[in-house]
Formats: sequence, C-alpha cells, structure tokens
Amino acid sequence: MVPGTLFLITRLHTGEVGFTAEVHSSEPPDGGGEDVVEASFRALGRTVLVTWGGGDWWDLELTPGGRERDTRLGGEPRLDSYLLQFWPAPAAPDVVVRETSAIAAYWHGFARNLPPPPTEAEHAAQREADRRAEEQARAKAEHEQLLREWEGVLPPAPVLDLPPGPLRAFAQRDRELVAAALAAGPEVRRALARRVARLAFERAGLDGVGWIADGLRALDEGSTLPPPFDDWTAAWDRLLSDPEVPHTLVRTPDGRHDNALQQAMAFPAIFAAAHEDLSRALGEALSAAEYTYGADRERFSAEVRAALAELAGSG
Repeated sequence: MVPGTLFLITRLHTGEVGFTAEVHSSEPPDGGGEDVVEASFRALGRTVLVTWGGGDWWDLELTPGGRERDTRLGGEPRLDSYLLQFWPAPAAPDVVVRETSAIAAYWHGFARNLPPPPTEAEHAAQREADRRAEEQARAKAEHEQLLREWEGVLPPAPVLDLPPGPLRAFAQRDRELVAAALAAGPEVRRALARRVARLAFERAGLDGVGWIADGLRALDEGSTLPPPFDDWTAAWDRLLSDPEVPHTLVRTPDGRHDNALQQAMAFPAIFAAAHEDLSRALGEALSAAEYTYGADRERFSAEVRAALAELAGSG
C-alpha cells in the first residue's frame, strides 16, 4: 500500500503478456483465474501502466500475466494474461484471494518478508530530513565557494555581506580597508569616494587642468558634474585631445606591462565617485585609483587609509 503506486510481477520474465485494465463503479465479481490478489491503490495524479525499465507505457489501458515458462519468443502463442481492475472502496490491507501457481507463491512469500512500507508520517519525516539534508548540502557548497572566493579565510560579516560588485571585488584585494570604510558609515564612504577620486587625479597630474579642476570642485561639493563630464564620450574625447593633459605611463592592471596611460586609469574615478549607488561609487573609485598608482600600491594604500582616518575623525 504505497500511495500512487502498484507493482506487479508477471510469471514471464521475458516476452509479451496479455493485459487488460478495467475501471468499475463497484466491486466486480470474481472472474476466476489462477492467482488473484487485492491491494488498495490511491491515485495521486495521472495513472499509467509502465513496463519494466520504462521501455513502454499506456495511459491506463493496461496489460496481464501467469508462468509455466519464463520466456515467450516472437511468434509463439500467448502464454499468460492479466486483468487489472479498479473500483472505489475504503483502504484495506493487501489480501491474496487465490494462489494456485508456484511463481505466485514465490513472489507472495518474497513480499511477506519485506519490511512494511513507510507510513504517511514516516514519509513526511523523510521528506523533512531530505529537505534539511539539501539545505545543509547547499550551505556547505556556498561556504566552500566563499572560502575559494576569499582564499581560505572569510572576512568580517559586513564585508562578506556585500553584494557582488566593484566594492566586494576590491575587498578581495584589501578587506581591512573596506571593512574600516563600512564601519565608518555611509556619509564617510561617500566622502571617501570623492577623496579617492581626487587622489587619483592628483597622482595623474590632472587636477591642474582647468576644466578638470572644475569637475573635481563640483564633485567635492556634491554638485552635478559640469560639462564635459555630463557626457561620457565628450569628456573622454577632450581628455585625449587636450594638449594640457599630461601623458604618463604606469603598469597595466594585470601587472604585465608598463604602458598604461596613467591619466586614462584615473579618469573613470570622477564618474564613479559621483555615482548614485554608494557601493559602486566607492568600489569603482578605489579600483581606478589603485590602477592609477600602478606599481606603487603601498603609497596608494597609505594615502587612502590616511584619508579615511581623517574623514572618520572629522565625522
């Protein structure tokens, strides 16, 4: 009595058998036959007859069996057939109505020695255990993924809770700095993003160019960036064409070459620091500034930490 399932073993091991399925409105009379069993069945949805191994199936227009031999070859006469009947009745224990063949006796004996099927409460308990096991497996996989992401040592919770994005990516290179910035509060983080952009521009010698100085001043004041900073393409075109803009080289972000234009490394920082999303503003500003400093990462780290300490202290 497993809800939704009936399992029938035929006398034949190999070959086709006749099989008929019927649905009755009440218990049908005993139609004879060598072996007869009754078992309660509760359909849980669409009911189909499926052959062993799932090789074929019928939408409850089912099939029957017996057993003097265990194989029927193609072209041989039918050896046995089965009748499967359904009718409404209260649930009741399985019962062997009639047993006349040795193979039926064998399988009935096998079935009697099986442990009882799980009760509905046991099914529910198993489903809950499976759910907990899945949750534990998922939590373990997520923890292992985090360990890989953070090179085996997890950062403090505020850093770990950062959503995917530039600030989380930067934290993988400097978790202590990001943790300190998070602890300082949102106003300090916004001020730090602006200060980091200014540090990058000063490092690249851009703060002395008139129109760029105007942009930095607006950034410091929290005002809308003036032209050409209101148009990304126009701003880049002016940066790359203005003869007053210096041209110096630093190491590329991948660390393989020393031919990156320092001013191009710094320039995104002003757009980043003005971004509405604070996490993105700080993360992108830090990354741009880090690239601007090239190989001199120690100085970059020291200057940013000093700026954060000053801003946090004044806040």
